[in-house]
Amino acid sequence: MESVQEMSTVETVQLQPDSATGVQAGAYLLELSPDWIVLRASENVHHLLSESHVTLIEEPLGKFVRSQPLHDLRNLFSRLSGSTGIGRAYRVRLTEDSDLFDIAFQQIGDRVLLEVVESPRERLGEALGAVGGLAAGLAETGTALIDAGARRMRALTSFDRVTLLLDGSKSTSSRTGVPFRSGANETLSDDMPVLVPDAAAPFAHVFPRKDEDTAIAGALLKAPTAEQTAELNDRGFAATMRVPLVLDGDKIGEFRMAHTTRRRPSFELHAAAELFAQLFAMRLEIDRLKHK
Repeated sequence: MESVQEMSTVETVQLQPDSATGVQAGAYLLELSPDWIVLRASENVHHLLSESHVTLIEEPLGKFVRSQPLHDLRNLFSRLSGSTGIGRAYRVRLTEDSDLFDIAFQQIGDRVLLEVVESPRERLGEALGAVGGLAAGLAETGTALIDAGARRMRALTSFDRVTLLLDGSKSTSSRTGVPFRSGANETLSDDMPVLVPDAAAPFAHVFPRKDEDTAIAGALLKAPTAEQTAELNDRGFAATMRVPLVLDGDKIGEFRMAHTTRRRPSFELHAAAELFAQLFAMRLEIDRLKHK
């Protein structure tokens, strides 16, 4: 990932939210109706669409973005409808400006949630292209297989430390000299946001503001609460990522990544980590069946 220092400027409100009512630095969020009318928008969205967040509310998204990317996004979303998965689109030019963005979208209840980050400069597909080779090389068995999973996830994501939690056991792979205390990853709160690229960065509120944000709570880049931020600081985590291990619809474990310096948010890297976790879960099941 590139340094977060190269991210677009964002509007900031306060350093830590009291609840999950905001989106993290470097990201934009739009909450849409099923027919893609803007219901809510992060208060930094003018940097993305050159329109105030207030102006967007109750207006069709198509009023502010180019017709072709909107058509493509809606087609992608229609294929996702009915699932609980996250769709992604990469290097999208939303407006007449030349800037390119990566987009993650999902349906939460009767809302469509779009999260947008600036596209990284590195070549698209590098992370996803590495997954197959890393998964194919998993020849170990038993405890050694679990250790290999943690090592290979760290190789894929380049985080300082990766801990794999599985059925009450764990395996940790750390970069040499990383200054995390023992147990820091596995004792992290289970409701920590999926992606935290920069634990110290300000956040942007989502407008209109609400006391309870059931849709925003499912966002990949929702802002951590004040308590969660304190937890990250206490552990020396500047950036984290969580990826579940799911088999036959059931969560059987989780990869937890941590880094001592801030990272640039990357939907492609998260997608690659999810894909590796899926392949690894299947490899675990094959190993289990062999040794029944």
